[in-house]
Amino acid sequence: MSRPLLLLCLLLLLPCAAVARLAGPPEVVRPVPARDLASIRSSGELRVLVNQSRNSSGEVKGQSIGVEYHRLRAFEQYLNRSAKGGTGLRLKMVPKAKDQLLAALRRGEGDLVAPGELLDLGGGGNVRGSAAIRSNVPLIIVARQGDRRYQSLEQMSGRSLALPAGSAAGAAVQRLNRQLIERKRPPVIVEWVDPSLAVEDVLEMVQAGIFSVTAVEQPIAERWAKVMPKLRLEHHLVLARDGDLRWFVRRDAPALAASIDRFLKTYRSPADQDAAFQRIYRRLYRVHYPLGRTERQRLEKLRPVLQRHAAEQQFDWLALAALAFKESTLNPGARGAGGATGLMQITPAAARSVGVGNIAALENNVQASARYLAMIRRNYFNSAQLNERERMAFVLAGYNLGPHRVQGMRAEARRRGLNPNQWFFQVERIAMEQVGMGVVSYVNSVNKYYLAYDRERYLLEPH
Repeated sequence: MSRPLLLLCLLLLLPCAAVARLAGPPEVVRPVPARDLASIRSSGELRVLVNQSRNSSGEVKGQSIGVEYHRLRAFEQYLNRSAKGGTGLRLKMVPKAKDQLLAALRRGEGDLVAPGELLDLGGGGNVRGSAAIRSNVPLIIVARQGDRRYQSLEQMSGRSLALPAGSAAGAAVQRLNRQLIERKRPPVIVEWVDPSLAVEDVLEMVQAGIFSVTAVEQPIAERWAKVMPKLRLEHHLVLARDGDLRWFVRRDAPALAASIDRFLKTYRSPADQDAAFQRIYRRLYRVHYPLGRTERQRLEKLRPVLQRHAAEQQFDWLALAALAFKESTLNPGARGAGGATGLMQITPAAARSVGVGNIAALENNVQASARYLAMIRRNYFNSAQLNERERMAFVLAGYNLGPHRVQGMRAEARRRGLNPNQWFFQVERIAMEQVGMGVVSYVNSVNKYYLAYDRERYLLEPH
């Protein structure tokens, strides 16, 4: 192996952050005294830090679909059965990105962490894990039906593997890569995906063929395979099986820890706990591959008009392209419900509101859509507190649902202690509860198409 290649391989072994995270000084964690069970009971509220992914937590119109919700509600009932003097407890869910959960626990922002995925405790410090919910959980490779099969992990040498931020598979891939390099084989290339994507989003993009493979905890893969039938679970390709699913508490909350362990010792998941999950999600995770030969040819023909009107309104032209693919699969002759017309599926009324007529013409259709998006951005989501990815997500939600309703959801998010400036996993939770998965699925789909295009920007933009 040549010296430059060896250096590259060693660099690939270093831990990587998700690509879109902003660099900055290391977080300073200032622990505060933990609340143990007595003070939690007196407050009437158990604050649970949950992984913000839809796999782990979430409710859709009052129906719990997060894998941790049934267990947490059962724990709430367990604590209330032993409450003295009728002082009942209620759970307060505090959603955080997976890689921020333990730091938030140490800062005292919650009493308990319920990640729903394998979570590395690292040095441990003042945090301890509960009794194992599930022991020796395999981390397996997941691919798409019909794609190349690997007979062994070694055959993945030099291939790309997509992982969401905080994935437990990151450390396992590093171990595999050390073995590959010792055998003078190229390492597996880890693609840490955009932080707007959780584990279920990565699985959907694997099913669509946007990512080739990922690695995930076997029970999570099996759960999502129920609603993503094109996934192929490679049970023989196991990266690791030494991790345990646990909850986490502070060491200075021993009564809470003991109560959790007693509860988990006897708890059994209900047989139908995924019934609502399957019913709600079965027809939703349907992102398609936007970069096939026909799709590329269509996009190339449309590129000049998309670029022209995106530039006029200061949008990334690939964001308009992603919206067009979602709305019409890049078909300028598409006809939709309610008078929605053309490539961007804009209505005549929306086009008139920004001074454009004859939206049957491609040029006008794209111009009207770009102006309408810009109007929503300017009038409702122009705050400097929004980063550009979140701003675009709010604009898309407003395009789909109406900006006034989205602003109302932001206000409700703020009232509940969620981040009103973050659509993904925060304000979208309010949308899931109030109107269901329609707008959430819409924004997620456009975002995934944009990320798929952005990965191949160098091919889509001639130099």
